[in-house]
Amino acid sequence: MRIIVLAKQVPDTRNVGKDAMKADGTINRAALPAIFNPEDLSALEQALRLKERYPGSTVTLLTMGPGRAAEIIREGLYRGADDGVLLTDRAFAGADTLATSYALAMAIRKIGDFDLIVGGRQAIDGDTAQVGPQVAEKLGLSQITYAEEIVGVTDGRITVRRKIPGGVETVEGPLPIVVTVNGSAAACRPRNARLVQKYKHALGAQEKAERTKGASLPYAELYESRPYLNLVEWSVADVNGDVSQCGLSGSPTKVKTIENIVFQAKESRSLTDSDADIEALMKELISNHTIG
Repeated sequence: MRIIVLAKQVPDTRNVGKDAMKADGTINRAALPAIFNPEDLSALEQALRLKERYPGSTVTLLTMGPGRAAEIIREGLYRGADDGVLLTDRAFAGADTLATSYALAMAIRKIGDFDLIVGGRQAIDGDTAQVGPQVAEKLGLSQITYAEEIVGVTDGRITVRRKIPGGVETVEGPLPIVVTVNGSAAACRPRNARLVQKYKHALGAQEKAERTKGASLPYAELYESRPYLNLVEWSVADVNGDVSQCGLSGSPTKVKTIENIVFQAKESRSLTDSDADIEALMKELISNHTIG
């Protein structure tokens, strides 16, 4: 199987401050720590399990972002992915879900041969759950959402266990297909020490340029003798993209404003662990219909 994993480097929304947004409504990524989107890690784990189950399968990471987003590719390689592609171009900046899915779909068309596209249900910086389904629509593929586990693949059909309101269902779909995975699915495996040693010097072109400002590139000889350390980067032109459909120019959704809201309790009460206090609290909660 040829598996493509859609992944995103996102700002850590647990550390949002007053400088989190720019004046144009886009995220100020320089002001926030960057992490691997949690649900995309769950998707990566499902892909790696399929790779183990079906010998000869490959896993390719596909992500979009600035040069530093190459860290996502490295993190995937550390866990068992085979390769990765970083879409990076100023023209991609400020993309909403529509422009993001367009860029990803064009990159997937360039990759060409694939059986399965898997990604997280949503990213923690937007919480839209739109990119996976939009990619499926643009590529004309079937899709399965809210996946908890990819059970297996038989005779060109995939079986997925998915979570729905009120329960769990098992569904099938034809390959190729797009599957989006919940954060409640199995957690991604940790880094593999051997793979960390193999790929720790893997860099994209932009990272190399940053490291060579006023100096020579460290370990320069490695990038000639070990081609797998040269991470692939594609621009809008590389994927034959239409600039008017990328980034801010291709994004009909614009953020008007953002507010920080701090929830504060209006009142609090301390109770002892005595039976009398607990019984009184239960009676109060039942009488005001908080419980019961």
